[in-house]
Amino acid sequence: GGGGFIPARPPRAQRHPRPSHAEQSMEAADYEVLSVREQLFHERVRECIISTLLFATLYILCHIALTHFRKPAEFTTVDDEDATVNKIALELCTFTLAVALGAVLLLPFSIISNEVLLSLPRNYYIQWLNGSLIHGLWNLVFLFSNLSLIFLMPFAYFFTESEGFAGSRKGVLGRVYETVVMLMLLTLLVLGMVWVASAIVDNNKASRESLYDFWEYYLPYLYSCISFLGVLLLLVCTPLGLARMFSVTGKLLVKPRLLEDLEEQLYCSAFEEAALTRRICNPTSCWLHLDMELLHRQVLALQTQRVLLEKRRKASAWQRNLGYPLAMLCLLVLTGLSVLIVAIHILELLIDEAAMPRGMQDASLGQVSFSKLGSFGAVIQVVLIFYLMVSSVVGFYSSPLFRSLRPRWHDTAMTQIIGNCVCLLVLSSALPVFSRTLGLTRFDLLGDFGRFNWLGNFYIVFLYNAAFAGLTTLCLVKTFTAAVRAELIRAFGLDRLPLPVSGFPRA
Repeated sequence: GGGGFIPARPPRAQRHPRPSHAEQSMEAADYEVLSVREQLFHERVRECIISTLLFATLYILCHIALTHFRKPAEFTTVDDEDATVNKIALELCTFTLAVALGAVLLLPFSIISNEVLLSLPRNYYIQWLNGSLIHGLWNLVFLFSNLSLIFLMPFAYFFTESEGFAGSRKGVLGRVYETVVMLMLLTLLVLGMVWVASAIVDNNKASRESLYDFWEYYLPYLYSCISFLGVLLLLVCTPLGLARMFSVTGKLLVKPRLLEDLEEQLYCSAFEEAALTRRICNPTSCWLHLDMELLHRQVLALQTQRVLLEKRRKASAWQRNLGYPLAMLCLLVLTGLSVLIVAIHILELLIDEAAMPRGMQDASLGQVSFSKLGSFGAVIQVVLIFYLMVSSVVGFYSSPLFRSLRPRWHDTAMTQIIGNCVCLLVLSSALPVFSRTLGLTRFDLLGDFGRFNWLGNFYIVFLYNAAFAGLTTLCLVKTFTAAVRAELIRAFGLDRLPLPVSGFPRA
């Protein structure tokens, strides 16, 4: 009534009902799941970008190094096919060497990352550095090491040595076919050998059947065998390299003048060089047969000696009297500290079972320091790991068995480059296991590096530590005392006596 207009109520079906509390909770949970998935996706993308940048940097550095060591004649031949094959093999070697360098940096990078996370736990600029990234890097290095050792390096060697099947069309594709066939035969051979070795060592049906799973069991088992060989090679090469580091450093640095007259040595060297030069220029002699090649080598040796003497004479007093003793003292301290840590680790193995090397599945970084001395101890661990790796490389190339593999500047054949890359990858991929076995660090092995069965054998780990400590001490005492005796004999001029000194033949 009253003539007023009353709007009609909308039907019940057209109303917008308010969502219930359960529906609001479900929407919030879905939104939370989506945000977590989005955050996880961004973290994975960020880890992929960081890993790609790191590997690209290592790849560029390794490519520059191999370019300076390769033989240029093999890449500028008349036959374009051989040049193409060598370029492909060089790229595969570059990839392998980058993986080896990544394996060397793996453990030090992990130790430093843990200390950075401990020092700056809430810093915005290091949020990218987390356990997931470190764990992913360990898995990538393990995967690429398997790929390089088992597939890429055999392929590169067979590819450079192949010529194509008889009757097939010449070209790179024919060489690829032959290489693939050879690689398949090699894979079958290695698979059979590993299967037989597994049956002999562990005579269990389950362990033999597990090898049928190629990715989960066969490749880690094969890599475990290769890593064990690499650890044994490090056991032999590292003490030899620790002893050789003193002589190598002595050749690179200027030694102090101890009871010697450089002017007299320069005069004698110049006089001997002039005499040999006159003998080469006037070879006519009716009663004496002259070996010209030997005379030329003697002249070159005298010229090298004269250049070194000139360098020592021009060196400053600080460089001459302070640089060499400090370098020798640092080498002695690092070597003695390595032996001391291994000796302490031997005692810990006898007392505490936790000292055994083991794998860590969850990379809980930033929780606790892996050194009793904190950040300072972590820095010492990193320095010792790098020092032992450099010493192992020096000892490897100083051993008579592998001395022929030593690369030469712009004069290294392609097959020799392949051999060097394989050996360096075996040494570097065994470095994390080597460092953890010796107790140089308490950082547990991540990923598949900790799945090696022999790491849980107390007798193998204990004997390995004892052998390393004994060999290193023996090589150090023998080399250091011999070097001191030789320098004293040369300083007092006893090497110029007419009677040779025992153990130190005249030059």
